[in-house]
Amino acid sequence: MYVLYEHAAGYGLFSVKEFEEIGMLLPQVEASVMDLSRFNAIVKLVGFHPFKTAVAALNNVNAISEGLLPDDLSTFLDTTLPKSSKKKVTLGVADAKLGAAISEALEVQCSHIGAVPEILRGIRNHFVNMVKGFTDQSAGVAQLGLGHSYSRCKVKFNVHRSDNMIIQSIALLDQLDKDVNTFSMRIREWYSYHFPELVKIVNDNYLFAKVAHFIKDRKSLTQESLVGLEEIVMDAEKAQAIIDAAKMSMGMDISVIDLLNIEMFAMRVVRLSDYRQELAGYLASKMHSVAPNLQALIGDQVGARLISKAGSLTNLAKFPASTVQILGAEKALFRALKTKSNTPKYGLLFNSAFISRATLKNKGRISRFLANKCTIASRIDCFTETPTQVFGEALKQQVEDRLKFYESGAVPRKNLDVMKEAIEVVQSETAQSKKKKKNKRSLDETNGSAAANGNGVEEPAKKKKKKKLNDTNGEDAADESVLNDSAAVADVSNGELKKKKKRKTKMEQLKHKSTSILLVC
Repeated sequence: MYVLYEHAAGYGLFSVKEFEEIGMLLPQVEASVMDLSRFNAIVKLVGFHPFKTAVAALNNVNAISEGLLPDDLSTFLDTTLPKSSKKKVTLGVADAKLGAAISEALEVQCSHIGAVPEILRGIRNHFVNMVKGFTDQSAGVAQLGLGHSYSRCKVKFNVHRSDNMIIQSIALLDQLDKDVNTFSMRIREWYSYHFPELVKIVNDNYLFAKVAHFIKDRKSLTQESLVGLEEIVMDAEKAQAIIDAAKMSMGMDISVIDLLNIEMFAMRVVRLSDYRQELAGYLASKMHSVAPNLQALIGDQVGARLISKAGSLTNLAKFPASTVQILGAEKALFRALKTKSNTPKYGLLFNSAFISRATLKNKGRISRFLANKCTIASRIDCFTETPTQVFGEALKQQVEDRLKFYESGAVPRKNLDVMKEAIEVVQSETAQSKKKKKNKRSLDETNGSAAANGNGVEEPAKKKKKKKLNDTNGEDAADESVLNDSAAVADVSNGELKKKKKRKTKMEQLKHKSTSILLVC
């Protein structure tokens, strides 16, 4: 009996003695599994195959999780298991799918039931002590690194894309639309008990909440409030109508605490509407960075809903155009298939402006054409290295031309010509950006070399000045030369010995000149 154990550091193959006694699962056997000395007498390490790199470990774990036999494991088992009695050998594995793959590839009988889980529990507990040169620290490092890599692969986390942000943003945007609408209806009904005429004057929900928060008690409205109302409703006639209606309102009087709650709720509706606008801007920026061509073709929200329905931009790029066309109309599709009626012509694409602009006869045609262009745009966005909106704008123009063709019969341009032109535009933009970077780099280099040359010119000027000062005669010139030379020596940091030598020479020169002056006198 042999048992295969998969660890983050590699594969381990163990031979098991007294397998029949272990299979009985007696209490003393369970106790011996936890004791290292007794467990070593039953289970022996036959071979250990470590992973060479972290990438190899991740590839092996991914293959095992999918029930496939990795090449490393196949080679390890083929060389380690006894070849003479391979058909008689039983190999214990933890996963039934992996056991089936090993049996099919190597013709080895595999088992994952009985005493195998108990033996694997003991191996897992004592694995560090059974492999020479293996420590708890190295095992922890291997498990941590592989765990992070495997989890990242499973959740399909991509550093360069923000698909999840788009999916969550569009879901939150839809929820906010419902909440803002519900809360606006509530504030209109609530405040109408106090000021019912305001509903007919201000129709917009957002403006109604702002006006209600501004007015508070209608009795406090005066002609001085006209300027504030004009700033909110952006209409002088409406503002004056609100003030006139407040003087003759038939609404009931409410208490201060009720008015305070209405005011707080109106402010909450205003803030929620403002956040909804900010979220729409955030979604537009994310779509511009992740799927610019899809955004240019069908807009922010429709493109985001397609990505959300598909699960990711990669999944949307893999879908055929026929699937993208009815994406979001699954219930209608299955109902039509069940009743053998006509299948739906469009799903989420119905919210696009192109579908609404087409006539009833051509809605299905333009939907099919638009789904084809959406598929192309999503594939370009998913697999391109430099995101750009050039292709999306070209595809949008193609849809516009197709609408004109259905309306007036004007023949549109061929797709090959449009794509060639778009590729030329992208190549020219790339060349221009590279040229700008190159010019900027060369400008920086010239500025740096000019600065270096400027520093190099200053030093000879100082030396000439020193030489000129040293050549002058007289006591003042001698004193000035000594001061300049001492300052120059102080600036140079070449070691204390050089400083001392230069100071001695200057002092000697000073003494010599002073004696010569005295002799002349």
